[in-house]
Amino acid sequence: MTDATTGPDPLPEIRTASMADIAQVLGAGVRDFLRAPLFGLFFSAVYVAGGMILWRVYSAAGQEWWIAPLSVGFPLIGPFAAVGLYEVSRRLEAGQKPVWAEVLGVVFAQKDRQIPAIAAVIIVFFLFWVFVAHALFALFVGLRAFSGSMSLFEIFLEGNGPIMLLIGTSVGAAFSAVLFSISVVGLPLLLEREVDFVTAMIHSVQATLANLPVMMVWGAVIVVTLFLGMLPMFLGMFVVLPVLGHASWHMYRRLVATG
Repeated sequence: MTDATTGPDPLPEIRTASMADIAQVLGAGVRDFLRAPLFGLFFSAVYVAGGMILWRVYSAAGQEWWIAPLSVGFPLIGPFAAVGLYEVSRRLEAGQKPVWAEVLGVVFAQKDRQIPAIAAVIIVFFLFWVFVAHALFALFVGLRAFSGSMSLFEIFLEGNGPIMLLIGTSVGAAFSAVLFSISVVGLPLLLEREVDFVTAMIHSVQATLANLPVMMVWGAVIVVTLFLGMLPMFLGMFVVLPVLGHASWHMYRRLVATG
């Protein structure tokens, strides 16, 4: 890292990734999780607790239908939840043993750097998606009368429900694709180097476009795996999120040159 007197760090050169890298980074993610499992469980616990709380709140309010758009939107905030896991993988990669005080210290220190700025972008994306999901529900389903005994399947699979699901999923995928492209390199780059968040996002988009087929498959793997991890009751996230978080760090290494 550099200080204000020396200017920003140079941007790493963008590399070409291959489809084989996807399996390799997933394997590396599993190995990192097994080498430092408590860190993975700790950082995923907040994510899991948040999902459970949302489920409880909307179930108690009789608005279980909100779980569907929130589930689609969960991948939007997944990358930011992995910052602590990036740091653990970075230390393991450097041959250092992760220490709680040091890892949490690095994560806490990000409040004075550029990661909060990109976190704000992620949060705005997520909130805007929730607004769009609410609008779509009101447009396609909101005029129907619901009984307290109606299930989620009856709400979404009858009447205009299927077309709303189709459009909503497509819109959610577009949101996720944009956010994925600015964070797949942007977040780990901000953790590792002293650059501004706009530059990091632009560099991330450039790396994504330079490796578009691989990134499309990698993004699909993340979305599908996160969705499966939400079953049952988000408990799968205790394994899925750490593995994907560590794997995302290794994918970053495949996308940009080190040094």
